This record gives sequence, structure tokens and C-alpha cells, in this order.
Amino acid sequence: MHASTVFPMIPAASKSLWFFAIISLILVGVLVLMVWLAWSMQHVRFTVSNDGLQLQGDLYGRLIPFKSLKLDEAVVTDLNTDKDHQPKWRTMGTALPGYAAGWFKLRNGEKALLFVTDKTRVARIPTTEGYTVMVSVSEPAALIDELKRQQAAR
Repeated sequence: MHASTVFPMIPAASKSLWFFAIISLILVGVLVLMVWLAWSMQHVRFTVSNDGLQLQGDLYGRLIPFKSLKLDEAVVTDLNTDKDHQPKWRTMGTALPGYAAGWFKLRNGEKALLFVTDKTRVARIPTTEGYTVMVSVSEPAALIDELKRQQAAR
């Protein structure tokens, strides 16, 4: 019987370990981003205040002052039938089944800031800033009415 002789491979340079460390950090970062996105999708809020329309949550939240809102052109729409205002291209945002948030190009060529979960109940509010805001709320007409009421009270 012959004895076995083992010849181990020379250990890899530390460059290989750095590669795995960097890939691991990227994956952890993506996981944290996905968890945050899942949480923020459930916590987006739209607040009408003396200052205007506050979009809270997600990366694309902002305050849109009353002077920028074209409330006389604001309407309730169903994006299933309103083909011109359907999102066509996502330019910077999130587009998942049942959730669209961020900047989109619409079929009619307009730029829009979307927070849409239910396409049948959308408040479409043009702005003087060159884009339209579209948000899904349970009562889109009530949102538009409250914006008009607050603006008139100013």
C-alpha cells in the first residue's frame, strides 16, 4: 500500500477576499434598499396643509406649494381608460406590479410624478413646474376639493 501525499494549493491573494467583501456589501446594500422600499410603499402619505401638497414617503416625496398647483385643471381619472395619461416610460422611479412611484413619461409626452397603486382612483394635478402629479387615494375628488378649499382660504 502506498501512502498518499497531499499538495495544498497556494492560498489566494487577499485581492480575492476583497472581491467577496465588496460583492457582499453590495448585496447587503441592495437588501436594505429593498426592505426600505417595501416599508415605504406602505407608508406614503399626502398631506394638504397651508403650504401646499406634501408628498411624504419614498425617495420622491416633496412639498408642492399652492402657487405651483394648477387646481383648476385637476381631475379624477381612471388610468385604465385615460390612455393619454398612462405612464409609458419610467425615467427615475419604481415600477412594480401595483406600485409606481417617481418620475415617468406619459403616453402624451408629459412628464409626471406618480404615486399610483390603484389606477382606477387617481387625482391628476398639473403643475406650473412642467410636470403633472398623479396620486392614488381612496377619495381623489375629496383630495382635489381640499386642495381648492385650502388654496381659497389663503
